[in-house]
Amino acid sequence: MTTTHPGPLDIEMEEWDEDLHQRYPNPPGAEADAEQNSEHQFRDYAAEVRPSVKEFYRLNHLNQTYDFATAKVAEYGGLNHKRMGVWEAMEYLNELVDDSDPDTDATQIEHLLQTSEAIRADGHPRWFVATGAIHDLGKILCLWGEPQWAVVGDTYVLGHPFSDKIVFPEFFADNPDTQRPEFQTETGIYEPGCGLSNVQMSWGHDEYIYRVARDYLPIEAQYMLRFHSFYPWHREGAYEHLTDATDREMMKWVLEFNKYDLYTKTDVRPDPVALKPYYEELFAEFFPATINW
Repeated sequence: MTTTHPGPLDIEMEEWDEDLHQRYPNPPGAEADAEQNSEHQFRDYAAEVRPSVKEFYRLNHLNQTYDFATAKVAEYGGLNHKRMGVWEAMEYLNELVDDSDPDTDATQIEHLLQTSEAIRADGHPRWFVATGAIHDLGKILCLWGEPQWAVVGDTYVLGHPFSDKIVFPEFFADNPDTQRPEFQTETGIYEPGCGLSNVQMSWGHDEYIYRVARDYLPIEAQYMLRFHSFYPWHREGAYEHLTDATDREMMKWVLEFNKYDLYTKTDVRPDPVALKPYYEELFAEFFPATINW
């Protein structure tokens, strides 16, 4: 499931998914989590990661600055790039095809439906199913020329010291924000307990799809969309000093969603043609026929 035409060290989106499974092989709350997230285990993981993944994070950590992210919010936050329905957006995302992955020819829609169908099978609310179906639609940013380091990858807070809980924190050494004194205090430019709704996140598909869908889905879904790649927070315990009561309450929904986002990739391929009527009806329950992207 690649995006543009990568060079020899560019990460494929599929590689990032595989990398996440290496780092977090157990669902949140599993007994093995404590051992998996230990400093020793993390060093072992870092030593074994493939060069393209390291290069991806080097570029991400070098270029994701506060000014970059706020500029992207200004560029895409107006939602004036395209107007289309949600299922249409899923078909549009299908233009991303990973020719480099010989082990799968599954489409983007099929990968989205794997997540949402697993959620539906477990009897979760319909808004939860809809969230599963759209959570990666922000990757259409790649179709508009955004580099992969600005679309996928773990997310984190900007305008704040870079946490050592972020994967490969050493790569932040050359990030220009490390030279801005106002970002280097204990809480950066924020007040303790300000709430995650008031921080600037690194830019990517999470932040974008959150802005597309936030007027249509409940707050639990908004947290799932905006923070599903915020692993330093919901899997590593960073940034707690910035959270408020709402964040702490909503984390359980992000973790519940994370189970399906990371741990439902199977060889069983859903049939988009057969499922389309159900999902069009589902989307009509929450979204207008066309929305702004």
